[in-house]
Amino acid sequence: MKKILITNDDGYESAGLLALVETMREIASVTVVAPSTEKSACGHSITLTRPLTFVSVDDDFYKLDDGTPSDCIYLALHSLFEDQKPDLVISGINRGSNMGEDITYSGTAAAAMEAVLHDVPAIAISQVLDFSNPIEDYTLATRSIKEIVMKIFDGKFPLDQREFLNINIPKDTKEISFEVTHAGYRYYGNDAHLHRNPRGVEYYWLGLHPLEYKERQHKDTICDFKAVESGLVSITPIKLDLTAYDSTQRLKEWL
Repeated sequence: MKKILITNDDGYESAGLLALVETMREIASVTVVAPSTEKSACGHSITLTRPLTFVSVDDDFYKLDDGTPSDCIYLALHSLFEDQKPDLVISGINRGSNMGEDITYSGTAAAAMEAVLHDVPAIAISQVLDFSNPIEDYTLATRSIKEIVMKIFDGKFPLDQREFLNINIPKDTKEISFEVTHAGYRYYGNDAHLHRNPRGVEYYWLGLHPLEYKERQHKDTICDFKAVESGLVSITPIKLDLTAYDSTQRLKEWL
């Protein structure tokens, strides 16, 4: 039976994670290692300043005490899978989108990055949500990821080394329609809110940015934001090589 390692950045009790685990157990042997607390927007960080502890939650289900998603994958691969690597790592289902430059913030995407650094195929999957609506529906997301995983297991992973699939599921859509996309250009503003505690000490609380974007021009694909806005399941191939190759000659001339 195929083996899947699952994590996320919303914490081991998150609804998206549990929905993903339940679905993947229908087709594979599943091991879960997830953060003990929410680690959203922690990026590709690993913990170097304190020890980390696996805490058993259930059979083949662990929380990593205050660990990041990257910690979870790194330690799981080198302690729980010493003899044989998993066939696939899946990170998610994230509560909220991870599109455009949000990928650089995302703990969900970072876990997939960590997996492919160790030559394990990986998928990051996120569910776009209306945060004014408390109801979280992961039905389309679980159906979509099951279809993608079965396709991988029936053939092979479609990307090269150090590349992963970043999947975003639209909200308010019932039918699966996949669209290969590129990462859009995300606009960011200032959503830092100033408050004072009862003793008058100022503090800031960072809020959520609206999903505002512009499309990068590409002849073969639309951007992830546009696909999701159109009710399509966005699948973006992401590579870890961040070199701006188009700028190398200009940089040489500048020097």
